[in-house]
Amino acid sequence: MASLQNSPSLSRTLSPNSFPQIGLQRYHSSFPCCRRGFSFVVRAHQSLAHAQETKKGFLLVTDKKDGYSFLYPFGWQEVVIDGQDKVFKDVIEPLESVSVNMIPTNKQDIRDFGPPQQIAETLIKKVLAPPSQKTKLIEASEHDVDGKAYYTFEFIAQAPNYTRHALSTISIGNGKFYTLTTGANERRWDKMKDKLHAVVDSFNIFSV
Repeated sequence: MASLQNSPSLSRTLSPNSFPQIGLQRYHSSFPCCRRGFSFVVRAHQSLAHAQETKKGFLLVTDKKDGYSFLYPFGWQEVVIDGQDKVFKDVIEPLESVSVNMIPTNKQDIRDFGPPQQIAETLIKKVLAPPSQKTKLIEASEHDVDGKAYYTFEFIAQAPNYTRHALSTISIGNGKFYTLTTGANERRWDKMKDKLHAVVDSFNIFSV
């Protein structure tokens, strides 16, 4: 296994320029509740007509170009966020969202970067939350789907005016490092956790 410190490809993975903040810093700066705002566009949800309701209360997104699919709760809207491949969010609770990001990698397996807890802690501190937020990794695990390894982890990111409870899953395929992150305000975690686990568990990478 390549160590974090000695892996040039992971260093590139964690570069701020190549891998924008996912799900927290850049995502939340898109909304009026945050200090730094920039515009975002709500897409006309034409994809709903083509989506499949594969699980009650969820819709399926399949990206045939980039080789991944996942479920998201019915009612969330797709928005355009700079640096993110896809983002869906709840219109009333903006902390409830899911985002997908990809960057190139020369690795073939997520395990080449190291064990789940080590990679999760590094991603949380350097990518998934801004330095100003206090973060805590709750758990990290590995699972296999059709011969492909995925790391899934749960964490909390605390900002001055909110705490987000989040789930992420990462894997490698098609020469890309994929990250899906979903979460909710801590005060709504108990209500949303089953849905969010369904979202993160549904993430699937396929060859293109």
